[in-house]
Amino acid sequence: MTLPVHLVPSLSDTQVGGTVLVEGDEAHHAVVVRRLRIGEQVMLTDGHGATVIGSVAATSKRAMEVTAESVDVVPEPTPEFVVVQALPKGDRGELAVEMLTEVGAGVIVPWAAARSVAVWKGERAEKSHARWCSTAREAAKQARRPWHPSVAPLATTVDVTRLVAEADLAVLLHEDAAGSLASLEAPESGRIVVIVGPEGGLSEEELVTFEAAGATAVRLGSEVLRTSTAGVAAVSALLSRTARWR
Repeated sequence: MTLPVHLVPSLSDTQVGGTVLVEGDEAHHAVVVRRLRIGEQVMLTDGHGATVIGSVAATSKRAMEVTAESVDVVPEPTPEFVVVQALPKGDRGELAVEMLTEVGAGVIVPWAAARSVAVWKGERAEKSHARWCSTAREAAKQARRPWHPSVAPLATTVDVTRLVAEADLAVLLHEDAAGSLASLEAPESGRIVVIVGPEGGLSEEELVTFEAAGATAVRLGSEVLRTSTAGVAAVSALLSRTARWR
């Protein structure tokens, strides 16, 4: 049976036999929604590499105590994948975040590209960013990831250019690129940045700017993928060439 997974702020000092307190919405979901009872097993993670499997020792409506039976701490996976996702229209942003989280992205960067249809401003920006964060958190729990991805603040093209310049490999997805993703070698460590443009495509200025900063423009194949699915396809292809997927 697959154990339910719940997120706690930290498990850094947890030892076998110790007690972990789960509070707030996570405890409410466990006790009220999932109806976990005393004696049942549960998995806890802090999203920073630590995982605990234990038994429920006590419950209330918004609190749950778990006795740790095993504690596992794993190093952060490398290479790290940073996906710059141009803002898609509708709910396709959450779809992209969900799939990127499930496949193993470490950082997801929402990007206000020149041709992005969606616009994040004011209260809408706060709500949209919160939805991306919530989607990443829930997808990470579903995927049983010990390391959860972070969703960066909304980035400008200048911000993305900086990420490209600092990357060990920067990949720019473009349907008219001369080279293909299949021709690239993925580094075994460091940081890989993947840039996904919007529905309207990259502007010529963005393309020139990112290539000048060190990005390599590549196509995925003869097909043109949606902005919400191109990133996960590219990350999956690159991951298959690293030790993370061997």
